[in-house]
Amino acid sequence: MEQTLCCYRHPDRETGIRCTRCERPICPSCMVSASVGFQCPSCVSESNSSHHASQPRTVAGGRVGHGDPFLVTKILIGLNVAVWLLELAVGNKLLTDLGLYAYCDSPPYNNVCGGVANGEWYRVITSAFLHDRTNPAHIGFNMLSLWWIGAPLEQRIGRWHYSALYLVAALGGSAAVLLLAPDSLTIGASGAIFGLFGATAVYMRRLRYDMRPIMILLVLNIIFSFTWANVSWQAHLGGLVAGTLVAIGMLYAPQRRRVLVQWGTTAAVLVVSLALTAVAVAQVTS
Repeated sequence: MEQTLCCYRHPDRETGIRCTRCERPICPSCMVSASVGFQCPSCVSESNSSHHASQPRTVAGGRVGHGDPFLVTKILIGLNVAVWLLELAVGNKLLTDLGLYAYCDSPPYNNVCGGVANGEWYRVITSAFLHDRTNPAHIGFNMLSLWWIGAPLEQRIGRWHYSALYLVAALGGSAAVLLLAPDSLTIGASGAIFGLFGATAVYMRRLRYDMRPIMILLVLNIIFSFTWANVSWQAHLGGLVAGTLVAIGMLYAPQRRRVLVQWGTTAAVLVVSLALTAVAVAQVTS
């Protein structure tokens, strides 16, 4: 059973929220809104009174970036839209040249291989920036999801953590596709976006927020993945697992050796994703 928390300044008031700096439980009366969650009056006072206060940090321990807090998300959306517009101009060439698949013809066809099985490993990441040029809803829905889920998450965990999370989730999605459906041409940012869904759930759990909204949204998207035609549930599943694991390492890392644990976890998930991709290719080529 989960332990009931009481505000450290008002012991008679139960709460589920912690200060993002000192992690002490605080009630609504003590919650001071900050750029990354809520802080307690003591931490706010300490920050304001010190002329040499350290630079503000996110809940993941990263420095709060100057300027636009949603910069990486905007760049990712811009890249996806630019590639889609290029697809409109050149036709299906980008899909065949950069989309994700792996196959080998069996004898007597001389084992001719294509895609990742032909050494074109760049497809595991380039495919995450491609969308169906004949279906504007494909890129439209993905980019709206990226903005609604990604932008707040970028602000709360920081640019570098967010960028690494997105990349590894995309590669996790690609690994799952190659393991489970290697001969199907797969494109789209949804694998990485599902990783952001998982990371958001971890973030909300970490700060003891009400998780029902994000869990309902996640369940609906999972149902959508398995019931709609031409949707790669393999990419969604792989991205969700990879993004969730990376987020757990980032948000639950202990204060001591936090950086080592965070980036060690990220590197481990990355290595596993690439290793699974290698196993998938070996199966196709054997």
